[in-house]
Amino acid sequence: MRTSPALRAAALAATVTVLLPLTGCSDGGDNDAPDRSQGSPHPANAAASPGPSALATQQLTWKRCPAPSQAEGGGAAPSPLPGGAVWECSVMKVPLDHAKPSGDTIGLALIRAKAMDPKKRIGSLIFNFGGPGASGVTTLPAFGTDYDKLRTRYDLVSFDPRGVGRSDGVRCETDKQLDARYQEDGTPDDAAEEKAFTDDTKAFAAACEKNSGRELPFVGTTNAARDMDLMRQVLGDHQLHYFGISYGTELGGVYAHLFPKNVGRSVLDAVVDPTEDAEQSSLGQAKGFQLALDNFAEDCAKRGDACKLPGSDADGVEQGISGLLDRLEKRPVAGLGARKLTQTQATTGIAAALYSKETWPLLEQGVDEADGGSGGLLLALADSLNGRSDKGHYDNSAAANTAISCADSKERFTLEETKAKLPRFREASPVFGDYLGWGLMACTEWPVAGVWAHPDVSAPGSAPQLVIGNTGDPATPYKGAKAMAEELGKGVGVELTYKGEGHGAYNSGNACVQKAVGGYLLDGKVPAAGTVCG
Repeated sequence: MRTSPALRAAALAATVTVLLPLTGCSDGGDNDAPDRSQGSPHPANAAASPGPSALATQQLTWKRCPAPSQAEGGGAAPSPLPGGAVWECSVMKVPLDHAKPSGDTIGLALIRAKAMDPKKRIGSLIFNFGGPGASGVTTLPAFGTDYDKLRTRYDLVSFDPRGVGRSDGVRCETDKQLDARYQEDGTPDDAAEEKAFTDDTKAFAAACEKNSGRELPFVGTTNAARDMDLMRQVLGDHQLHYFGISYGTELGGVYAHLFPKNVGRSVLDAVVDPTEDAEQSSLGQAKGFQLALDNFAEDCAKRGDACKLPGSDADGVEQGISGLLDRLEKRPVAGLGARKLTQTQATTGIAAALYSKETWPLLEQGVDEADGGSGGLLLALADSLNGRSDKGHYDNSAAANTAISCADSKERFTLEETKAKLPRFREASPVFGDYLGWGLMACTEWPVAGVWAHPDVSAPGSAPQLVIGNTGDPATPYKGAKAMAEELGKGVGVELTYKGEGHGAYNSGNACVQKAVGGYLLDGKVPAAGTVCG
């Protein structure tokens, strides 16, 4: 998803997008703004020109994938797929600045698994899993078996977008500095806490500029879309077949706007609302997470004594959670090692567990344990969103999320403006409102100007795109799917509704959703607009 200012990350059990305390901006895309694409000024229609011939004809060298770098999250090299197929990795050169195609280049890390049936192969199916800031090179193999049916006719391909992971990943603060950052209060209550909050935001932006200043002007979504069209050419595909999840839907929409005639079969799942600005997007997300928490609390209360949390009804369960957060504001509890579970980290951990119904039991257990003075589980959930490994190392997803979001969004909120908006956020969500409201300031001190208020995704002439909304999605609220379908244009956006919980639909395992997606991607059968899967 396009994560909100305050929330960012990598999905715990569903896909990969989350909440990031104290970083990240939201959506952007002023249709009347000049298309600078975070680089030298040039006409918007230059985006649709073919990629530079020397780069479009480059030959990729594919080798067995190494273990992920620390910037990608670390861990072991991806295991072979069923049947013995191996994941292969390569590096593709792209212009640092697409306005200067003969200038400096950077390398994009790619990963693929070849199609099972070469004789029936359609082409490459390119995935983006969201964030922005998620490493596709590590995420695709993590969910690779979920896409086995699609691999019958496609090479499955993903990548680390520019600024992410191995693709000239944005670097900001050290592990030690990030540990301290995430211990800071993300919802200041007095002048001293406000100063600490704003000083921390300035320090983070300054560190990003110091360590990655060369790349920061060029990491925005428009450049990523141009990278994908160059990727299409290098992979030898006439059209781009695409599966975008969360923020990946925004990237897919921007690609379709720039290159409508190059769009092949495209699926957009867990859809970002392209019509919302940063404030609207954050308010919508506050409501989305509150809805997910309401649904969790109702489910817990219905189980009666089997629910570990106090409260005879959903309101009672939520009051207990709010009470815990209030206590943590004044007195953090033991967490992991020397790190305490603070109110901010607990809020992050609660949000993390709301990304999938499968992780609701962890939320219940984590809140129960924290109420008893042991905050390790909620802190571990927060770590998963913040990109921290159990060895204390952070991937670069938080830095990349902020860099991409702030390169896109031109909105910059002052302290006074932010404080004035907090009542609306609190009304939207008693639990997440303050947290998301203060997150509006994440781009305030950013050294690079943004280019839009929200993206233009109109794509007349594009092939149909399947747009899937989940009624219980906390991170990308359901109404975003309808907005995306309408903005793509008549005959282009085809909306499908999934009545479920969690972030995204395809990876929920719902047979109806998977049949519709498979029918389109594999057989070219576009489902009827308005199809509903329960």
